Parts: sequence; structure tokens; C-alpha cells
Amino acid sequence: MGKPLGHTQWAIPEGYIPSQSTGPSPAMTSHETACLLNTGDRDAHVEITLYFATREPVGPYRVTVPARRTLHLRFNDLKDPAPVPLDTDYSSVFTSDVPIVVQHTRLDSRQAENALLSTLAFPVTF
Repeated sequence: MGKPLGHTQWAIPEGYIPSQSTGPSPAMTSHETACLLNTGDRDAHVEITLYFATREPVGPYRVTVPARRTLHLRFNDLKDPAPVPLDTDYSSVFTSDVPIVVQHTRLDSRQAENALLSTLAFPVTF
């Protein structure tokens, strides 16, 4: 298929999961999502580290994105090594053994008028 798209390291400087939600669960539960795209011919082994303003980093969380596939990963579902804290600002860094693309999406459903945000993560290059 040619050269895989993306980079091996990405950063999302903004993260926050509200503890409150409006609407049916799980679809309308307030959440943060990392959309990971692997266009390559090898599985991507990804490690995620979370950074906080007032505590030490947590991680790595480990996920695999199969070759030529996508994975929409809710931060709310990350449990090992620790659940992602609600109502807490955080940032995240993704490190992969093969190039991937990372997009960040947030659904804030604390009010009936939901807010949705989506943006490409920052590719870290050296």
C-alpha cells in the first residue's frame, strides 16, 4: 500500500472529561476520544501517557491498532494502569512503533445543548 500515513508521536495538550452527562448512556455520556488511524501493513502498538497540572504522569496505557484499521478509543474506557480522572485537566502523548494519525474529539453533554469538538492532534517530529 505504500508508505504509511502519519507520525510515531502525537500530543493532545487539552483533555477534560466532565463527570455529568445528559442523555442516554453510553452514546451521550460526556467523553474524550482519540481516533487512531493505521494505514500501514503492520499492527501499531501504541502507548499513551497522561500529564496533569498537579500530579505525576500516569501511563503507559497500551492499545493496538490493527494494520489498515481505525480505533476510536474513549479515554473514559482506559482503566490500566488507572482510570482517567473526571473533572480534571490533563494532556496526553501517544507513542507508536509505526506511523499513525491521531484525532481528538470531545462530547460535552452536561447540558441538553451538547457541545462537540474535534481537531487533529499535534504531530511531534524531530
